[in-house]
Amino acid sequence: MCYGQQRSFSRDENLTPSRTLQSPTDNALIVQNLRDRLAETEARLARARAREAELSRCLNEMKRFVSVMEIREIYLKRRFREQQDDVVCLFSPPVPHS
Repeated sequence: MCYGQQRSFSRDENLTPSRTLQSPTDNALIVQNLRDRLAETEARLARARAREAELSRCLNEMKRFVSVMEIREIYLKRRFREQQDDVVCLFSPPVPHS
């Protein structure tokens, strides 16, 4: 079976009509089974879409968090370099004026 052409198996595998005529009761059961399966599929799809939306919200929140952390990192690195420069100036010998 090719990829993408897999079918899901259910308790009622013989959904295709046979060469003999089926009774209206059989047809009604088949139709009801198909409706039930469609409803289950639609419910799963709705849950998957809701999960996707939640994951998208989480991803956007994480992206904002990472951006804030990058800004803080840049700020802290700059402050550290400034403080290093201040310490170097404090401990370096004074330059004589000529």
